[in-house]
Parts: sequence; C-alpha cells; structure tokens
Amino acid sequence: MNYSISQLAKDFNVTTRTIRYYEELELLHPDRSDSGRRLYSKRDVTRLKLIFRGKRFGFTLEEIREMIQLFDQDRSGRKQLERTIQYGNMRIKEVTHFIQELEDMKFEMETLRDEFIKKLQNSGEIE
Repeated sequence: MNYSISQLAKDFNVTTRTIRYYEELELLHPDRSDSGRRLYSKRDVTRLKLIFRGKRFGFTLEEIREMIQLFDQDRSGRKQLERTIQYGNMRIKEVTHFIQELEDMKFEMETLRDEFIKKLQNSGEIE
C-alpha cells in the first residue's frame, strides 16, 4: 500500500514540508508515480514513527538517522539496538540531571517562598 504526502501529514499531524524535510535528510525514500507524485510505503510510515518517537525522547535527527541506517546495514537489528541502547543511556543520564536541576530549583523556590511568608507574618501583614 502506498501513501500520499498529504495522507502522511494528516496521519502524523505535521506539515507536508516536514515530511519533505525528512526526505531531504534521506530519512525517507518515497517512490514516484508516473506523474511525479511521491508514494510512501509502509517502510516510510515505520520510519516516520521511529523519527517521531526518537524526537519525543530527545534524540537528534542525526542520531535517529544513524539508528535507521544501522538497521539498513544489519537486518538482524542487532547493531541498531546496541546503538539505540547507547544513545538511550546517554539521554537517560541527561534527563536524570535535568530532573535533579528542577528539583533543586523547586526546593530553592519553596525555601524563598517560606522565608517571604515568615517575613510577612512577622511584620503583621498576614496571619
């Protein structure tokens, strides 16, 4: 089954320009009809799913491209999985660090808020 660019754009809730951009980056490889229309295969749909999942998890397009190309080079998927695990571990580390920064910020904000409340209470402004 083939899909048009407008079908994919609608299904993935993106613009056709986004899909053409992924094609320019050689992440997608649609066939062409006799009239020159792009015809996307189930393989392209699967790749789009991987691209959007990767973006959701914070992977760069270059990292996503590498993971996709590894599958093309090794159909067993082993190299792709190994590299995905490496990228995943790096991303988990980044997310963990970011969570810690947010928790520290929250603690600082709560501490300042509590100090300000005490100042107001001590001055008789609030009860």
